[in-house]
Amino acid sequence: MRVDARRNREHLLATAKAVIAEQGPEASLNEIARRAGVGPGTLYRHFPTRQALLAAVFQDRVETLCAKAEDLLAHTSPDEALALWSRDVLAHALTDGGLSTSMTLGEAELGFDCHAAMRSAATGLLARAQGEGRTRPDIDVEDFFQLVTGVALAASELPGGLGRAEHLLSVTLAGLRG
Repeated sequence: MRVDARRNREHLLATAKAVIAEQGPEASLNEIARRAGVGPGTLYRHFPTRQALLAAVFQDRVETLCAKAEDLLAHTSPDEALALWSRDVLAHALTDGGLSTSMTLGEAELGFDCHAAMRSAATGLLARAQGEGRTRPDIDVEDFFQLVTGVALAASELPGGLGRAEHLLSVTLAGLRG
């Protein structure tokens, strides 16, 4: 891909992430193109279908989360790393806006397994925390995601937004400590 084409794609993706965060996965593709300052044809050259665009946005979010987990593993204490990444996963779940549920073909289109990438990132963080006695040994990756997802679901039904969700997550994380 030419440098200018790659730059256009990255700009379109960043704009799409912002618009989808505001309006959800049914956001107008014409609005995304308008905000990016390009014509619809440019958008469709890079992302021929809505599904392709949603898959790229979702993949970018997951890759960002996984990169953050790697950075936390390298530079942060085990319990702090798990807590910080849990908050990022919670924020991702709360701002998802139905994006993951609208992704029926995205992984196949991209050849990227978002769930496997997230499980791998969580496994590393959880294993390190458990290995150092900072997290209960009877918690596995599936438990971890069910707890964080449960907090996101509960908080989405309550007033207080992200602040309330982070409080509930703090209580949950306290229960995970070894």
